[in-house]
Parts: sequence; structure tokens; C-alpha cells
Amino acid sequence: MKTISSLFNEERNQLQTDIDNTTSIEQIVKLVQNRLDNLERIYIEKLNLAQVRLASFFLDTLRQSIATLAAANYSQVAPTEQKQFTNPSTNLFSSRLILKLLKGLIYIGILGSLFSLTKTTPGAWMAILLTSLLLGVEVVLQLDLKNEQNSISSELLELPKPLLRVDSKVFLDHLGDALNTIDLAVARVEEWNKHEGDLAIEELPELLNFLQRLMGASKLDKPQMAYELAKLLPQILMSQGINAQVYRSNSDRNYFDFEPSIDPDTKEHVTLTPALLKGDRLIRRGRVIEPAYSSARE
Repeated sequence: MKTISSLFNEERNQLQTDIDNTTSIEQIVKLVQNRLDNLERIYIEKLNLAQVRLASFFLDTLRQSIATLAAANYSQVAPTEQKQFTNPSTNLFSSRLILKLLKGLIYIGILGSLFSLTKTTPGAWMAILLTSLLLGVEVVLQLDLKNEQNSISSELLELPKPLLRVDSKVFLDHLGDALNTIDLAVARVEEWNKHEGDLAIEELPELLNFLQRLMGASKLDKPQMAYELAKLLPQILMSQGINAQVYRSNSDRNYFDFEPSIDPDTKEHVTLTPALLKGDRLIRRGRVIEPAYSSARE
């Protein structure tokens, strides 16, 4: 019988490729859960009832743990953080406008004074030319500074987009460890069932005590004492998890062997020996005498 770990290892490479090609966490969760469903369907075919229940419990828990990955999400920038980039520029706009107006008035005053000097001092034209060049340089510098500030502001406002990824190798390593734990638990159930079936009578003290007392009653020739001891049998069996089932009309017929009654007047089923069950597992079939008409009808 293949373990669920070996089944998982056969499909691991393809599963890792599928995870690497998937960017959505929700899709990864759905992908892995569907793969676990397929593994479980193949794995439990060769298990007994107790092992199926245990494996299904662990796999359901594993699916719920994997589903918590869907809680991971991208964090968004709060509106208050965006205001930190926009508010300072609006506060400085008015002061910069006033400063530019003052600079313009100063340049106009200087140029006016120089033009008034051209009538008496021909060299004033050189000062006018230099002042005009200085004004042009100032304008170019202001334009460059404004463009640089705009580019910086746009870079600050354009926050890098977060990218949420799943490390497929680490994720599948942990998933493989979890599946290996399920294999160990299922194997222990199988070992316990084998050990339970190999128990010798000396390892059942309740049964030995009952047999000892029953033999004592038979030696003393006290049938009433033996009858009272027989009433303790269901309690002894229940201490070992065994249930004695007497046949009734709604009982499962697969638990019993039926023999027709030799008395044609018999109308009731008579349980000769009850069926012994441990949980849902049949240990010993019971024997039942059924009315003759019942066997003839069947």
C-alpha cells in the first residue's frame, strides 16, 4: 500500500510548477486543496474504517490550516500618508509667488535706472546687457528647479507596488512533513490493531477472573452462582470495547448466521449466540434460529 507521502512526492514537481505560475494566493489555496482531495481519494481506498477516520480528520485540519493563507493581502497606502506629499507644496506656493514678484520688481527697477543713465553714460548699456543675461539665467534656473521638484514629487507619490509571493519549495516541504505525520499516525493504528489481535488470554485479567470464578462455581455445583456470573459477561466485554448484539427485527442480517426452526409453530427469532462487534467492526457472527415460514418465504 502506498503512503500518502509517496503519492504526494509523485506529484510534487508538477504542483510546484503550478504554484510558481500562480500569482493569486486564493488560487494557490484552491489548487493545493484540490490536490489534497485527489490524494485522499486514492489513499483511503486501502485503509480500514479506523484509519480512514483518522486520516480524514488530519487532512481536514490540514486543509483548514492551508486556507489561512488566503488572509494574506496587499496593504494599501492610507489617505493621510498621501497628504504628507501634497500639503507642503500648497503651503509654500503663496510665499514663492510673493518672492518671484519682489524679484521682478527689483529687476525692473535696476533696468529702469540703467536706461536713465544711458543718456549721460554710454557704458550703462553693458550693465543693461549683463543684467538681462542675469535675468535670463535666473528664469532658466527656476524652470529647471521646478521640473526637478515635479519629478521628485511624482516619484514620491508613485509608491512601489507590493508583490506577494509564495515560496513553493518551503511551502511544499512543510506540506510533505504534515503528510508524513499522517502516515505515521495511520501506521500506528494498524500496528495497534495487529497487537490487539495477538493478545494472549493471560493479558486479559478481566476474562481470566471471570473464568476462574465460573470454574469455582461449577466445582461447587452451584448453578445459580454460575447463572449470576454469566450476567457479568456483557460488562466484561464492554470493558474491552466489545458490544454483544442480540438479533432483532431491525438488526443487520449480515451479522448473523440463520438456521430454520424444526418446529413449524415457532413464530419468533431465537438468538443462540449474540454477534460481537467492536465499534463498527464485526468480530464474531451470531447464530439465530428463525421461523420455518421465514426461510421458505426467502
